[in-house]
Amino acid sequence: MDIGEITARLTRRFGPSVAEWCARVPQQAAGAAARWDLVLGDVMPPGASSVVVACARGGVPLALKLSPDPVFLAEQASALRHFAPSGRVPAVVAEADGALLMEAVQPGTPADELPTPPSPRQWADLVRTLHAAPAPDHPWRSLRARCEEAYARIGRRLPEPSVADHISTETWTRAQHRCRALLDTQPQVLLHGDLHLGNVLDGGRTLVAIDPRPCVGDPCFDVVDYALAAAGHEGVPARATAVARAASLDPDRLHEWCRALAPMIAIAHLDHDAARTELLTLAR
Repeated sequence: MDIGEITARLTRRFGPSVAEWCARVPQQAAGAAARWDLVLGDVMPPGASSVVVACARGGVPLALKLSPDPVFLAEQASALRHFAPSGRVPAVVAEADGALLMEAVQPGTPADELPTPPSPRQWADLVRTLHAAPAPDHPWRSLRARCEEAYARIGRRLPEPSVADHISTETWTRAQHRCRALLDTQPQVLLHGDLHLGNVLDGGRTLVAIDPRPCVGDPCFDVVDYALAAAGHEGVPARATAVARAASLDPDRLHEWCRALAPMIAIAHLDHDAARTELLTLAR
């Protein structure tokens, strides 16, 4: 277990104070293993807010998730239980403060590592199934709060020279205005809230969504990352139109979401000229 890598990764989300928690990850994993009779394996592909360890019990593959934010992890477990009737999320096996034990998704290849990405119809089927869950009976966070937090957090990078060379304050402000206009007129469903290709796994016969950041808001939000992932190759407009139609969503509204979030995604693609150029063209 590479504590240095874990610390560097989680510091980007939680700040330097998370180092003390990271140093205790081996002991936390061992404690969970003793509590739930687990055989621990390797650390799984990294996420921004947690450490996931492959494990097994009685030969059954499972995944142990640990996070320095136990409130976030409890909310995620609640969302997984809410979406469970869809069959499109991993089942929660057990839960404790700061630890979550889930079934392992098999074969589990992330959608962004598949030889061919999911088709618009496959993505639409996943989203429609998740959104068909019963009406929320929990005071979930709003999409407005989620977006405000994301613009504030990512916006702190605007002064960095590598970002400022491509994204102006005017571009960022225009994106925020577009987002607020969409939020003022949004439908309300419980969203996965972080449905990008890295959070969707090959479950064999179906796609399976992991790591929800649940919030209530516009169903278009759960397809916008998929649409923006086509920047620089397939093209965002073509993919957005196809997935909107397959999911029975308003293509114009999805296009506006793409324009609102394009600068955020562009920051992750500063070294990819074709993707960055298309994303910033969308943001104009």
